[in-house]
Amino acid sequence: MAVNRGMVRRKNKQGRFQRLYKGFLKGVFLLFLTILLLLLGSILALRFVDPPTWSLKLQRELNPPVDYPLVSRHEWWDLEIIPPTMQLAVVASEDQNFPHHMGIDLAAIQQVLDDAGEGKTLRGASTLTQQTAKNLFLWPHRDWSRKLLEGGLALMIELLWDKRRILEVYLNIVEFGPGVYGVAAASEYWYRLPLDHLTINQMARLAALLPNPWRYSAEPPTAYIRERAGWIEGQMVQLGYVWLQPITGR
Repeated sequence: MAVNRGMVRRKNKQGRFQRLYKGFLKGVFLLFLTILLLLLGSILALRFVDPPTWSLKLQRELNPPVDYPLVSRHEWWDLEIIPPTMQLAVVASEDQNFPHHMGIDLAAIQQVLDDAGEGKTLRGASTLTQQTAKNLFLWPHRDWSRKLLEGGLALMIELLWDKRRILEVYLNIVEFGPGVYGVAAASEYWYRLPLDHLTINQMARLAALLPNPWRYSAEPPTAYIRERAGWIEGQMVQLGYVWLQPITGR
């Protein structure tokens, strides 16, 4: 009888453990599902509503780096009034496959891997969609967990938005200097001019600041920025404004 009672106790313990384990898995699944639904809802809402703030801006303001201003600069411009030259300069600089990929540029990733295998300097392979996802929802420091989340969010954004909205949001939230967000604020900050008063070279210099706007200066331009802006202008000529027309409708 003592043996039987011991076996019963062991079976009861095993049963409780299995119930706890199943409950834990169910809780994890429900938490994952809730987070996923919240993300999908947020992404869908941001297709129609301009973001009042975003993750990168919040992190900068809550834990400001050295030289971060007390008041950040930001001004939203709808895509219809952002000069096509500015749009083309940024896409030519950052993501020339933007019209063709679905959020992740597999060809660019393969090129990075090939370069790494040959011992060449590594460069980024993030698309405009991935950068938009990172700025909206994630953190700035590179690590594998962020890259995985960034890729998943980029796919969601591509499914729920169109290319036009992705470009519009990116141009309005990307960082162009300490506390300077979006192309309109960048124009006023660097040149003291409205965005639609800039020359092609000035716009190319703004695009050349990406993705390291804390390191370089658009005005006066560093040697690197002058060289990079010249390359961007050449790419703009090769691509042409017609290349962006299916996205912008202009």
